[in-house]
Amino acid sequence: MKKVLFASTALIATASVAAADVKFSGYGRFGIGYLEDRTGTVDAVGGGTASGVDTDNTILISRFRLNIDGTAETDGGVEFSARVRLQADENAGNGEAGSAQLSGARFSAIYGGLRVDAGNVSGAFDNLANYYGNEPGLEFFIGQYAGVNYDFLAFSSTGSGSNAVFFQYAVGDFAFGASYDQATFAETATAGADTDDGDRWDISATYTFGNITAALAYGQTDRPFGGDKDTLTVLTLGGDFGDLNATLFVADDDVADEDLNGTAYGFSLAYNLGAATTLTAAYGDGSADGDTQQYGIGFIHDLGGGVSLKGGLGNTKAGDADGRVRADFGVNFNF
Repeated sequence: MKKVLFASTALIATASVAAADVKFSGYGRFGIGYLEDRTGTVDAVGGGTASGVDTDNTILISRFRLNIDGTAETDGGVEFSARVRLQADENAGNGEAGSAQLSGARFSAIYGGLRVDAGNVSGAFDNLANYYGNEPGLEFFIGQYAGVNYDFLAFSSTGSGSNAVFFQYAVGDFAFGASYDQATFAETATAGADTDDGDRWDISATYTFGNITAALAYGQTDRPFGGDKDTLTVLTLGGDFGDLNATLFVADDDVADEDLNGTAYGFSLAYNLGAATTLTAAYGDGSADGDTQQYGIGFIHDLGGGVSLKGGLGNTKAGDADGRVRADFGVNFNF
């Protein structure tokens, strides 16, 4: 009788596994990174830690990212899925290894051109066509969006993220997106304190005509207890011209710090030198006194099998501070 029960249990378990659709994907990268005048937190002699101290300019850099996706589909063709992500990075401040952390879950329902995400989601800006453009370096450390200071909704790879909703609908050459993130803030850290909303939402529209894609997005966040709203408007253009991919980026942000309000702008390029090598470049800046400026170049050399060599060299500068040189080189492999 026990053998029959064991056999039945094994059969049921096997059937359950066979019916499930669980996929693993991600990438790994490792190499050497250089940052001029690097600072971070280190252990102090005698115990404790010291923060903001000079550390090694050159460190070992690494990332391991594993996406775990489970999907199921109804008889009517509606796909339901969920994703969590496991990720480990080095400590960029001191070069020590970091522990892997699990993200919050994202849930999705997809039917035709309609997609709805809930939980730890990316919003309209994070999903916007050509927002990130071509980012040089193994770590993508230079971006055309450098002058933007607005905190938009994005998927958190190492934390719970925001419990929000994202909607996207694509039909023909058009796509529309929107997201909403509900938040409540207390006026003071005491029981029974007054509360106010700090909700965040954004919308986007994308149109592709020929080899050009244009995208426009707008978002705002409530500042609790009578403050003005933080806002961001972004326009991107991107296109392929033979072996060249080029993007343009223009944005206007209005945030609490007046030294960060203004127009952000930039561009990026990727040029295929041949079947295996691509050169990249990007520039990003802003009109505000405290905006960050970045520029740099990079390369990607495909080794086949999902493995590539990547590297970059650039400069980053925040406001009136001195610019700092940054560079990296290493291997990236997808799985």
